[in-house]
Amino acid sequence: MHQPHHFIRQLVFVSFIAMTISSCNVKKDEQATGTFKVPVEYYKLKNGLKVALSQDKTSPTVAIAVYYNIGFRIEPKDRTGFAHLFEHMMFQGSQNLGKMEFIKLVQSNGGILNGSTRFDFTNYFEVMPAHKLETALWAEADRMKGLAITQDNLTNQQGVVKNEVRVNVLNQPYGGFPWLDMPQYANENWFNAHNFYGDLKDLDSAKLEDVNSFFKTFYAPNNASIAVVGDFEMEEAKNWIEKYFGGIASSNLPAKPDISEPKQEKEKRFTKEDKLAEKPAIAVAYKMPERNTPEYYAMGLIDQMLVQGQDSKLYLSLVQGKGYTGSISGGINYLGNMYNYQGPMVWMADLIYDSKVSPDSILYQVDKAVSELQTNVTQEDLDLAVVKIRSKLYDDLGGFFGIGRADMLACFALFDDDPGRINSLEDEFRKVTPALIQQTAQEYLRQTNRTIIIVDPKAKAK
Repeated sequence: MHQPHHFIRQLVFVSFIAMTISSCNVKKDEQATGTFKVPVEYYKLKNGLKVALSQDKTSPTVAIAVYYNIGFRIEPKDRTGFAHLFEHMMFQGSQNLGKMEFIKLVQSNGGILNGSTRFDFTNYFEVMPAHKLETALWAEADRMKGLAITQDNLTNQQGVVKNEVRVNVLNQPYGGFPWLDMPQYANENWFNAHNFYGDLKDLDSAKLEDVNSFFKTFYAPNNASIAVVGDFEMEEAKNWIEKYFGGIASSNLPAKPDISEPKQEKEKRFTKEDKLAEKPAIAVAYKMPERNTPEYYAMGLIDQMLVQGQDSKLYLSLVQGKGYTGSISGGINYLGNMYNYQGPMVWMADLIYDSKVSPDSILYQVDKAVSELQTNVTQEDLDLAVVKIRSKLYDDLGGFFGIGRADMLACFALFDDDPGRINSLEDEFRKVTPALIQQTAQEYLRQTNRTIIIVDPKAKAK
């Protein structure tokens, strides 16, 4: 595994964000109202590239994020894992940079970099000293213009990805649980329900012509956004972006497939045999409301109430109350956060528990907590959830040297054509009422809308 482009490593980058919360040029009126506003300038190049710029001169660094509107959700059928495989190819050399020279260029200039493949995008980012912004923009444009797509590179990266599957899934206890498993069990539409890490046979079957076609189609400026955050001069950055990206040709994008999911009307329960696991585990997922609806924001607050923090209902009941487990995980979009996806999604909670505990005992506590949200939510409950989600939002926006902010800007540009949405999130959460919390819990946290996966470690004895 080569660290700079391993997409699973990106599952933790959001948590890194809290490490370096900056003041982000908070103005006096923002301090007075308690509302933080991100400076955003948004425009498009003639070739369709979406550009979001956000100045922050509190640190002499700059973050550059290039997002392509192609994730594993819409990768080709019979080519599972292809979007992730292609992410690896983006580090194998371009027109003016040889194999691995992109990585050397960034690191030799004091920068860091990475990339990841998600449900709805593949992204690449660098954090560089502020005076190296032009270098990073040139390098990203160079690989957008054309890759060194060779059979040797393809064969090599097929082997790398297959080893990742073996190490991270096939030979790990709880491998793929629940982040890889749940989408396959909960969803019906192939685009949402296939093994996005990749079947080993599908990875082997990828051909050089597939890679070329994929690149020419999806890695084009009219299917991408770029976000620049940090210490830079606005006009200078605009000139460089035009200089290096403006001449890249757009592509003829195919019609996007239907990724919608049918309404779930029956609970689904599955048992997964895991010969490497020592204890049983359970994951419970409920299909989410449509993104950007009032109910979507209500679910963000429900997430805070149910599973986020030691004051959450499920932590208090399952960890502190019953002692069934030592910890519980949960949230919206295990491959990122509730803001950086587009399409069907689930809210999920999971835990490893004592073998003497029955799964139904855990589900009883889940149902009890859900019932409380369906019948009795006070303004005090809601106010606490708003404080928690606001704190998390500011952590996401403020840290990891600008990448947290760049992630949201690039995603909102790709999905909504409006990176300025970043400044409306807090207001949307404040609009949620106790009645809406109850209504959302009644509709979306019903048993007939959930999928349960139980990891059975005793299967090895059967």
